[in-house]
Amino acid sequence: MSGAAPAPCAYAGKAATLALLRGRLRSARVAPLVCFSVAAWRADRAGCLARVPAGLGRGPWIVRSSCRREDAGAASQAGAFLSLADVDAAGLARAVERVVASYGAPDGADEVLVQPMLRRVLRSGVAFSHDPNTCAPYRVVNWTEGADTSLVTAGAGGRTWQQAARAPLAPPRPLAPVLALLEELLALFAGAPVDCEFAVTAADQDRDQEGGRGRGETLWLLQARPLLLARPPEAEAAQAERLQRIHDKVSRGMRPHPFLMGGNTAYGVMPDWNPAEIIGVRPLPLALSLYRDLVTDAIWAYQRHNYGYRNLRSFPLMPHFFGLPYIDVRLSFNSFIPADLDDALAGRLVDHYVGRLLAEPALHDKVEFDIVFSCYTLDLPQRLRRLDAAGFGAAEQGAIADSLRRLTNRIVQPGPGCWRQDAAKIDTLELRRRTLLAAPADPLERIYWLLEDAKRYGTLPFAGLARAGFIAVQILQSLVAAGVLSPADYDAFNASAGTVAGQMARDRAALPRAAFLARYGHLRPGTYNILSPRYDEAPELYFDWRQPPRPPAPDAPFTPSGAQLRHVGALLETHGLRTGPAALFDFLRQAIALRESAKFAFTRNLSDALALIGDYGAHLGHSREDMAYCDIGVFHELHVAAAEPARLLRHSIDAGRARHAETLATSLPPLITRPDQVWAFEWPASSPNFITQRRVVAPVAHSGQRGRLAGAIVCIPHADPGFDWLFAYPIAGLVTAWGGANSHMAIRAGELGLPAVIGAGEALYRRWSGAARLRIDCAGRVVEVLA
Repeated sequence: MSGAAPAPCAYAGKAATLALLRGRLRSARVAPLVCFSVAAWRADRAGCLARVPAGLGRGPWIVRSSCRREDAGAASQAGAFLSLADVDAAGLARAVERVVASYGAPDGADEVLVQPMLRRVLRSGVAFSHDPNTCAPYRVVNWTEGADTSLVTAGAGGRTWQQAARAPLAPPRPLAPVLALLEELLALFAGAPVDCEFAVTAADQDRDQEGGRGRGETLWLLQARPLLLARPPEAEAAQAERLQRIHDKVSRGMRPHPFLMGGNTAYGVMPDWNPAEIIGVRPLPLALSLYRDLVTDAIWAYQRHNYGYRNLRSFPLMPHFFGLPYIDVRLSFNSFIPADLDDALAGRLVDHYVGRLLAEPALHDKVEFDIVFSCYTLDLPQRLRRLDAAGFGAAEQGAIADSLRRLTNRIVQPGPGCWRQDAAKIDTLELRRRTLLAAPADPLERIYWLLEDAKRYGTLPFAGLARAGFIAVQILQSLVAAGVLSPADYDAFNASAGTVAGQMARDRAALPRAAFLARYGHLRPGTYNILSPRYDEAPELYFDWRQPPRPPAPDAPFTPSGAQLRHVGALLETHGLRTGPAALFDFLRQAIALRESAKFAFTRNLSDALALIGDYGAHLGHSREDMAYCDIGVFHELHVAAAEPARLLRHSIDAGRARHAETLATSLPPLITRPDQVWAFEWPASSPNFITQRRVVAPVAHSGQRGRLAGAIVCIPHADPGFDWLFAYPIAGLVTAWGGANSHMAIRAGELGLPAVIGAGEALYRRWSGAARLRIDCAGRVVEVLA
């Protein structure tokens, strides 16, 4: 019957699938092909060789694997076997032998596929009908300019476009044919997820290969195979409904707000309180709710206001889109405006900040260094000159500098300033924690007060000390810019900062196991993650106790010379900063060290609370994994209400599991600058932060590979103080996907003089962490994949 739908195709190996599709596809072409079995090759080599020029004309050709173990429905075996390009007649037999040898012990029915080499290739790559990471119906195209698809398939480079199946917008014009090819393959193979390899050639390739008369560009299908997913893919309609809700939320958030400066915003995973680094891009519900409660719902704004910035209280800093946390960048930029700056000037400054981020999205993890002016530094007048092009006159730049000078003086001047008061609160936190744990309180009471104290005496002063630490780093960098310190002096100062992490390395070498765990046992990689064991819960997981490590070299104190102190004194007087050279260096040292000690202190309260939450759940029959899906709000409710705990907790866990399933199926860019990026976006190339001026060449290891850490460049997605156990091993370097220039790991690497790449971004991190060996040149800001 003419109206009957064509029977669906089935994957049948590389050669058979391409032969099936040749002449059937409308969106792409399949080059002519000749294939023969291994049995036929062994029986009649000459006949097989003769078929190639007879069917394909003169070379060069590409000799490709078509083993029965690849590209079948049960397993793709992608990249497992050899293919050889640019083969001529003289080398054809040798190429076939090498391809057959790559099969190991071949079956006689295995085949070898030969096709003509495509010429004038403009771009090539691979495309997926579904995102292998989320198993959601995102069309993913990874491509490079030129003919070498191996760069993409090996993870060594390329660009990546991702688009939801029902996205209501067109893809970039060069990629539209590839998206159409994916849709056609899905239709032909009854909706089964597909992975294909493609190339795009200049138009007259048609005439060269098949006598066609196409114009512009021609898309060639090089391979189509089943895409094997870890779980059944999500329905397109469910994805579209969720993304529409996120799109609408982002659209509303980008409108002007009556109580905020700036007409627009963006959402990022790395600015300000960088959730990607602290809790990850897809945190479990308990971790997400804890981070909101302890920091981003209210504490963040109280601290900024206390230190002289605009009052943003009652504004939550971190919205989340079905569990993916983002920082509202306009809100963050408002919070870095001094409270006494004129409103009109402040509004223009926020608009400038947002506009610069939109123009240079690679700065989204460096906004406090490269976009925002949040404190006075000795090179501020020079840095403010970049506002010339944005229309800020000399008087306006002077007003901004004066306002920042007043704010900075309140922080750095000797005496009982706000950062010293915050340091005293940290001591109060420890006293209250000991009192609480010694009292006969029930678990719910202890959980409630551990977290309340963690806010009032922990994260609030920590936020202040982190601000002081950031100001210290900026002033230190300005001393380099002013020629007072050399880059080597800068590294030496950081190495002598005397942080908690440095002390932990010394204690690991000197203290008995019990004493070490009593002091540091509360730390856990993933500070907010209940599923991450504490050091004292799984000490063998983190440390090799069979022999103590060698003590690290003692910190070499950095002492500025008399000439440097005189130079600093003159600069302070010229710039109107009310402190002396010795007092300034004292502030720089203490601010950097106190930031880390404050974090160490409040995480003890948090870690103890997580342990109690796990125990409380176990009492009611819930595993720690179950508890990771509850919301911390349920414990606030149980503290104040006469509620039935088992029912309330079960409801929270079930709701969290359902929501997190949607979190896992959602993929968004690290920086959202337009609502339509919710539907489709290109994964950005990041600009990582390089720590120290050193170089290293070493094999790559991951944090779980304990036996390979020594002498390796260690890759971890994101890192907090709980990952400091890594430094008990003599690692050669460090790479993280997320993290800023002033993050904990950046400070720690600087202190140790460890070559590190902090905040590589998802695309670069995948490439580098998948390598066997890397070369890192921090001074040259270069990372090379060597193997």
